[in-house]
Amino acid sequence: MAAIGIPVLVTIFAWWFSTGLILLLDGLRRETFRRSMAFATAFLMAALVGIWGLRDEATVAGAYLGFLCGLAVWGWIELSFLTGVITGPVRTPCPPGLSGARRVLAAIGVILWHELAIIGGAAAIVALSWGAANQVAAWTFAILWVMRQSTKINIFLGARNTGEVFLPDHLRYIGSYFRHRSMNLLFPVSVMAATLFCAWLFHHAFTAGATPFDVTAASLLGTLAALAVLEHWFLMMPLPIERLWRWAMDRREAAGRPAPRMAAWESGLSAPCDADRLGRLLSDVADGAYGPVESLRGTLRSPSGWVQFDMTEGRARVASVTQGANAAPRVVAVGATGDLMRLRAALLACLRPAAA
Repeated sequence: MAAIGIPVLVTIFAWWFSTGLILLLDGLRRETFRRSMAFATAFLMAALVGIWGLRDEATVAGAYLGFLCGLAVWGWIELSFLTGVITGPVRTPCPPGLSGARRVLAAIGVILWHELAIIGGAAAIVALSWGAANQVAAWTFAILWVMRQSTKINIFLGARNTGEVFLPDHLRYIGSYFRHRSMNLLFPVSVMAATLFCAWLFHHAFTAGATPFDVTAASLLGTLAALAVLEHWFLMMPLPIERLWRWAMDRREAAGRPAPRMAAWESGLSAPCDADRLGRLLSDVADGAYGPVESLRGTLRSPSGWVQFDMTEGRARVASVTQGANAAPRVVAVGATGDLMRLRAALLACLRPAAA
């Protein structure tokens, strides 16, 4: 059991610690980003050299090192994105009311350079390990890529827990492209496919005649796939998952950057909103009347249909939108404010008739 148990524990720790480290670094002051990227680039170069040097190392140590090298390449790409170094040509919030192909193209523009960086990283790893006995780095990167793409699409289509709280200040506009729903049609397909793939990987670990290298590699990759499935479930569960990395989030407060909090409200919002009151509330939020709210956006019923609003970077946008028959009102607030209950009360007041 140790042959499988140890790789499982190593993968869980590497996933948890590397995620927390990236959250810590991108939450620091922007003047630290250049130093962080310099160190990350040094690790990237070492990882690429390591992938080449491990080509023919079909050993237990080779499996562990290949896994860590693949993780390091992915970590560089994630850090470059979250620090804002490599994002996309569009760096503005999603315009209210945008839908269909126009919304898809706008969302692609936000992350285009990042996606091209991922393709470049994949091409480099494949080229360095092509035809080699040790493909663990390539498989590690591929699993992270596919599962992250699935997560992005699910969040774009709609998820209950979009993880906005993890976005640093300079990328807060990306949250406007997320959609908040209790479920979307892709989610069950994603989870089922990922679960079957995870089971297939662990099947190789238990196959009779598997070498120590095969067992270790399959256990590392299978656990990584299992964690990706867990991350997918987090999307639909109203849980404060940021607590898993409380040590990294708290570091922002120690650096004078309060860790943001997120509140999502769905109940009690069924009445039509009063446009004038909503406008005044957004103005008050932008002026700091409810503390440091970084963003406030949502979709509410109006006397004539639906209204969508978005307040980010001190600017408010309100537009009439068309919603499906099963649509439900929802509001999401992100910020380091402790006055969220008062903000919610003010929002509910906007739903009362103007004459009340």
